[in-house]
Amino acid sequence: MKFLFKTSTVSLAMTAMTVCAAFAQDGFFEKNQAERLRVEQEFLKSVDFSRFKVHHQELTKNPHIAGTAENELVQQYMKKIMEEAGMDVQLYPYDVYLPNDPGKSELEIVSPVQMKLSQQEKVLDEDPFTKDDRLHLGFNAYSGSGDVTAEVVYVNYGRREDFQKLEEMGIDLTGKVVIARYGGNFRGFKAKFAEQAGAIGLIVYTDPIDNGFTKGEVYPNGPYYNETTIQRGSMLTLDWTGDPLTPYEPALPLDGPVQVDRLDPKDVAFHTIPVTPIGYGAAEEILSRMNGQSVPEDWQGALPFDYKIEGGADLKVRVMVDQPVDFVRVNNVIGTFEGAKYPDEWIILGSHFDAWSFGATDPNSGTAMLLTLAEALGELAKKGMRPDRSIMIGHWDAEEQGILGSTEWVEQLRDELSAKAITYMNFDGGVSGRNFGAAAAPTLKKLIIDASQEIMYPDSTKTVFEIWAGNNPEPSIRNLGGGSDHIGFYMHVGIPSLSGGTGGVTAYHSNYDNFNYYSKFVDPTFKMGGAVAQLFGLVTLRMANANVIPYDVPRYAQDLKGHFNQAVKNVKEIAPEFEDFKLVREALVRLERSSADYQQKLNEAMDQGSLDEEKQIQINQGLIGLEKSWIDPQGMYYGDWYKSLYVCNDPFSGYASWILPGIQYEVAINRTEKLDEWDERYAAAILDLASKIENLAEML
Repeated sequence: MKFLFKTSTVSLAMTAMTVCAAFAQDGFFEKNQAERLRVEQEFLKSVDFSRFKVHHQELTKNPHIAGTAENELVQQYMKKIMEEAGMDVQLYPYDVYLPNDPGKSELEIVSPVQMKLSQQEKVLDEDPFTKDDRLHLGFNAYSGSGDVTAEVVYVNYGRREDFQKLEEMGIDLTGKVVIARYGGNFRGFKAKFAEQAGAIGLIVYTDPIDNGFTKGEVYPNGPYYNETTIQRGSMLTLDWTGDPLTPYEPALPLDGPVQVDRLDPKDVAFHTIPVTPIGYGAAEEILSRMNGQSVPEDWQGALPFDYKIEGGADLKVRVMVDQPVDFVRVNNVIGTFEGAKYPDEWIILGSHFDAWSFGATDPNSGTAMLLTLAEALGELAKKGMRPDRSIMIGHWDAEEQGILGSTEWVEQLRDELSAKAITYMNFDGGVSGRNFGAAAAPTLKKLIIDASQEIMYPDSTKTVFEIWAGNNPEPSIRNLGGGSDHIGFYMHVGIPSLSGGTGGVTAYHSNYDNFNYYSKFVDPTFKMGGAVAQLFGLVTLRMANANVIPYDVPRYAQDLKGHFNQAVKNVKEIAPEFEDFKLVREALVRLERSSADYQQKLNEAMDQGSLDEEKQIQINQGLIGLEKSWIDPQGMYYGDWYKSLYVCNDPFSGYASWILPGIQYEVAINRTEKLDEWDERYAAAILDLASKIENLAEML
């Protein structure tokens, strides 16, 4: 039986006993299920769907790149709303080293014709936001500065394998300007690989085969990129995440009482070649004039001609970028509902708030949702239903330039977070369409699925779960990769994390990502924000109020079996004689056994309500420590800032999720001599996890 919540009201059609029997929620004593349901009902009624649109419109009325006065207005608005909801709000300032202005930039064909190419979206009569004179040219933060003129080479997506292919074909990139299409990897790696190959400049564009007229109507008539739409973004690719000059340490204010050592920018491996992004209309002017050998079949884009690898000696392009980089003050805005019973156990939700332009989808759909959620939690608190654990909502600054604000906060509070944080939930662009999805640590997946069965999908007779799962018995929940503010929490400190919400076609990182675009093509109903707030509000409350933190502990062993099976297949591709990670297999047997024993004993204890207060506190502290089994002081060989043995963003693409990253890296670089070391390191982590779970079982 399913108990369905409408989008704005909740009705109870059963007795409390029947409801509790049908919907016993993980982590709650049976005697507490009726009160849990009462609190959740009140919360769902308190989510005011209309407030999402109000917040969204206010947050996105100005372009607000990090470090600007307009971004400070957004900061002040969020602080005001959270304080009115009853949250204690603090600002965390940092002085980070970043470019928040494109400076000067030019792109032109100098021969066989002279032609300046567009570097900004066209103004549209149908969209008044496009007339704002504060909108910037297209630019890539942390581009090198320079003025170069050279022949052109097309490098497909600019992936590691694309540059390897060109090398195999004998294409020399030395002294050339390369042009790459967006997709396939984080844009910064396009610059990194291009510079390593000897290129002196990079042009990046979105091909219409990936987002443009081949997909459907283009903006303003449809949601897809038109010929002038430009994807902005950071080019930062270092061996750590966060402020480039303060790895491991927070970039505390330069005028503050505590000073941190900063690296000299000359000693940091920034890209040095000039980089500029353009739309596919400008790219067509270059690509259509190229006359070298034809590209491999899978390199062909959708522009109406055969793509060529080389432009030839007659085609020369000038790329000029003069981009200032300096210290910029940024501020994280952190609101807290202090826990009534366990204030030092933290449930953390977050989204960044800085944007490349107006930020209607990325990020401020997530920001508006979190403000809506904060107000609903505030209504509960006013009715005397404060959460047992502290609920914190973090609005992060300067994410777009390289995930700076959240990382500095994690580095500043590293020890506290390690001891107190139960979960981090990220909602960067969290309401960017009408298709629900999620990615999560193993322990959090069931929580999301359970909550999705109790929320109605807007304008539908089905639950979010039913639409999300389709014909499958369970929806697919992805593994978290890179690219947003969960990185520091999950991969550096070891806090179970998730990212969730709704997605669809967006005007990603362009000047068209505004309220006009959102209201026409993303969610004209403005109801998805309320539904996302309801769903993850349930997840939040269950984490905050459960007697025992409702991690799905056995899911570790379940997921790890599949991950190591895949790891063995991957290793066999470079070492066919490889048999298995033998120490890991033995450790997994123990982990599976200890997890099953823990879950059985926990179920019995929860049914009987037999855990006293002291025992609950001990068990919950033990549960907070589970994910730390994956945190290895040595870290990864490609960057020791990345500490998690379980998960990391792919260091060759930046976005993809690398599960068991230590092994993945060995496969990627075709190295086998360290496989025994990784067998030992992973087995040790799994045995440590199993031992912690066994200790928990002994307490039950």
